Amino acid sequence: MLAVTILGNNSAVPAFDRHPTSQVVTLDGDNFLVDCGEGTQIQMINYKIRRSKISHVFISHLHGDHYFGLVGLINSFSLLSRQQELHVFGPSPLEEIISMQLKVADTRLSYPLHFHTINGQATLVDNDRIEIKCFPTQHRVECYGFCFREKKKPRKLIMEAVRENNIPLHFYDNLKKGEDFVTSGGEVIKNEWLTIEAPHGRTYAFCADTRYNESMIEHIKDFDLIYHESTYLDSLRERAEERFHSTAKQAGAIAQKAGVKKLLIGHFSSKYDTLEEFEAEAKEVFPNTELALEGVTYKV
Repeated sequence: MLAVTILGNNSAVPAFDRHPTSQVVTLDGDNFLVDCGEGTQIQMINYKIRRSKISHVFISHLHGDHYFGLVGLINSFSLLSRQQELHVFGPSPLEEIISMQLKVADTRLSYPLHFHTINGQATLVDNDRIEIKCFPTQHRVECYGFCFREKKKPRKLIMEAVRENNIPLHFYDNLKKGEDFVTSGGEVIKNEWLTIEAPHGRTYAFCADTRYNESMIEHIKDFDLIYHESTYLDSLRERAEERFHSTAKQAGAIAQKAGVKKLLIGHFSSKYDTLEEFEAEAKEVFPNTELALEGVTYKV
């Protein structure tokens, strides 16, 4: 299962029981943390996120509401005697900042910590289950969005047909890869008779802080689910542009032009105490929109 759980959906200042940006992307039990604003650890406890399952942390940019909770989380992992390695991805100089904080506190971690500097569009993780890429956004400082693409699963065996055709056990993995089976007599038994194609891997994109930016469309085109910032309502579009942020309607426009299936909106300004208007404005442009609500898990 690919899903995203929202831990924080507010912008810079915590307000109205909303917290700075943080979310957890889950794939079959593994947790990938995206941004780590203040309060992230408490939100993990509140919403029963298994910290031990977090293997990678992705920091979009170095504004405090997106990473001020990171050094505390790194320290807590060690206090809890974590042993497994942790990979942290983010713009330079994230490693320098965190390393200095750990140094002045004379912190000695119980686990290996690996920093990976993001310098531009790149593939960050690529294994047999998931591919994670980053792409630049248009923000006041260097900033990146992240694309999560589940790898397509192997073909599923039709066991009744496999047995009827006396396919040997050692060839099962070849069938799952899509190969035909050739008997000793030269007869070709088509793979499509023996297997069912797995569905395409699911996709999710975290679009990070950005002003209206159509250049990101190529990175998120046809995705199943995207999260796009909506700091302001459209009446403050000029302010959004000046501060390198987006409005709810602009988020809807990006989703519509990218042909995505569903849109989540978040990163709400603390000037708004209620959020219903954000959802209404985005839905005017892209009907399949939901508010990214804290504590809610959205399945892809």
